[in-house]
Amino acid sequence: MPETDSKRNFITEIIDEHKQTDRFQGQVHTRFPPEPNGYLHIGHAKSICLNFGLAQQYGGLCNLRFDDTNPATEEQEYIDAIIDDVRWLGYDWGDRLFFASDYFDQLYDMALELIRIGRAYVDQLSPEEIRAYRGTLTAPGIASPWRDRPVAENLALFEKMRAGGFQEGEAVLRAKIDMSSGNINLRDPVMYRILDTPHPRTGDAWRIYPMYDFAHGQSDSIEGITHSICTLEYEDHRPLYDWYLDNIEIPHPQQIEFARLNLSHTVLSKRKLIRLVQEGYVRGWDDPRLPTIAGLRRRGYTPEAIREFCDEIGVGKVKGVVALHKLEYHIRHDLNKRANRVMAVLNPLRVVIENYPEDLVEELDAINNPEDASAGTRKVPFSKVLYIEREDFMEDPPRKFFRLAPGREVRLRYAYFITCREIIKGAKGEVIELRCIYDPETRGGSAPDGRRPKATLHWVSAAHALEAQARLYDTLFTVENPDADRDQDFTAFINPHSLQVVDPALVEPSLATAQPGDRFQFERLAYFVVDADSTGERLVFNRIVTLRDQWKKQQKKKPRRRKQRRAKRAQS
Repeated sequence: MPETDSKRNFITEIIDEHKQTDRFQGQVHTRFPPEPNGYLHIGHAKSICLNFGLAQQYGGLCNLRFDDTNPATEEQEYIDAIIDDVRWLGYDWGDRLFFASDYFDQLYDMALELIRIGRAYVDQLSPEEIRAYRGTLTAPGIASPWRDRPVAENLALFEKMRAGGFQEGEAVLRAKIDMSSGNINLRDPVMYRILDTPHPRTGDAWRIYPMYDFAHGQSDSIEGITHSICTLEYEDHRPLYDWYLDNIEIPHPQQIEFARLNLSHTVLSKRKLIRLVQEGYVRGWDDPRLPTIAGLRRRGYTPEAIREFCDEIGVGKVKGVVALHKLEYHIRHDLNKRANRVMAVLNPLRVVIENYPEDLVEELDAINNPEDASAGTRKVPFSKVLYIEREDFMEDPPRKFFRLAPGREVRLRYAYFITCREIIKGAKGEVIELRCIYDPETRGGSAPDGRRPKATLHWVSAAHALEAQARLYDTLFTVENPDADRDQDFTAFINPHSLQVVDPALVEPSLATAQPGDRFQFERLAYFVVDADSTGERLVFNRIVTLRDQWKKQQKKKPRRRKQRRAKRAQS
């Protein structure tokens, strides 16, 4: 039974009813059935978490099964990637790794049985004619002239299809159901087609391959699946799955449909993801801007955050779009607990502390993670010349800017209070250096007299900082729904600033031993992960997600307050 109310939904209510009535002998056996024609994305993660989660919730089993019925689009690369992704998310299928191709012989025998009982026939209409004869939502279909072939002729022609006696497109096997059905899926759907393409697992053993709709329900039945969880687009296919199972007379799983995940500012169509990869909009399937699980992993997302996200959005029947910030919330929440804090400067401004001894270098204690006392502390070097973020200084600051400005005192994280005394500018009038003084009585960030600056800045020592590359990722699209505009291709909304590279970024020397996959919070900036492109000589960091910026919030609120004040004056 479900452990908590948060895991209850319309699917668990159906399963609970089945257990009460002893349907399926009280068993729960689910499966995750990806097609190996691309990489998995965040929408698949929802299905993975749901199927494996239900099995765990009810003490049942979950299979991983590849529906590999179309060798023209399938590759071993995709199979390997899917296995890695499901395992990375934290799920295990034990010895229950299956493929629809495992059942090709059984499926073929099932097709022969449907021919023998007069429920299937070989059709020699062209693909274009089949589509035209199928009819529309408002007009019934037209029967093929080959629909009433004798059973013996159909058996002989189907064997000829298998033996290579036809070319691609010259013949198909169709189910004989109802060409006037209101459900177009029941208008004599194709069961088998000819493909002159080697299969990743069966090689050249077959020249005919079952359609997904023919293989899907039977594969579930063969594996003893009790609850076949699908997304809503398969709801209209359920009568067809039931028709096959009824006519072949094999056990029925219970198919249950739920609304698929749609995420803002991205696309989850495999066809469109393939275009983004093949047309060079991104740098492969694991590009951190993509919603693929491989991309999210390289971006620095954790499996725990993705599972929590999937659990929070739940399952339902209503289609909708989930805002990207909900996913970002969960990775922030997760990394806040686990990511060590470090200091890095992405847009450096040189600071010289004039009254600090020339050759002195101090090793200051810095807290690794205030959320985890067991993470301990580290040493960071402090010296006369530092770098701070350029955005942390303003020559003529507005009223609520509390960071460094001429004559103003601020705290340096873990170090001292400093006061800006002089601005050095370049030939074009740009600020290139600040001359400051420090208060030696404020080591560690506190003053004996109790004074407390309003701002604390991060910094790195110029002599000790490591040069690295920081890749700042943003949303791949500039609009919430790239598919909404019917008059423009979705690629018209690609964000030209979805990747900005900072090189060099300056990071504290404790990161010299960081390894690919290590995650950190660059204090006051964002969460970052070490990318696989890193070498022993130079680190590459991917920005996972930004931190909340209170200053920007204040700037955004200003115009609103001004409008309110103007409105009040107008009323008076």
